[in-house]
Amino acid sequence: MKLNTLRPQSGSKAVRKRVGRGIGSGFGKTGGRGHKGQKSRSGGFHKVGFEGGQMPIQRRLPKFGFRSRKSRFSDEVTLDEIDRLGLDEITVTDLINANLVSKRAKKVKVMKTGSISRPIQIVGIAVTAGALSAITEAGGKVGS
Repeated sequence: MKLNTLRPQSGSKAVRKRVGRGIGSGFGKTGGRGHKGQKSRSGGFHKVGFEGGQMPIQRRLPKFGFRSRKSRFSDEVTLDEIDRLGLDEITVTDLINANLVSKRAKKVKVMKTGSISRPIQIVGIAVTAGALSAITEAGGKVGS
């Protein structure tokens, strides 16, 4: 290899688009800008976040935080908490009865925090990838 033979990878350098060079180029006349309107003019730009006069999203949303309405019905539980339960088959109602999740929880997800020492079966509960591998290594199953 010599320094005078070095070249960029083929296809890595795009050829600059030359606009306004006649009808045969494909970018003649309007130069790829379409007809009329603010974006067709030179110097025609709008400030960041401008939505054409519609109230921008940064002004529509409240400035004191946001709490998802869905989060009221979802909860999390760790492998340690499940291990302490002492049940072989675990459902959402078991977790509610054990006060591990909220009473109005409809969706529950198992997080891989801690470890599990015995085989269990989890039914109707979502599981992270790490928690799934930990449960299957202990001899357990996820799903019905």
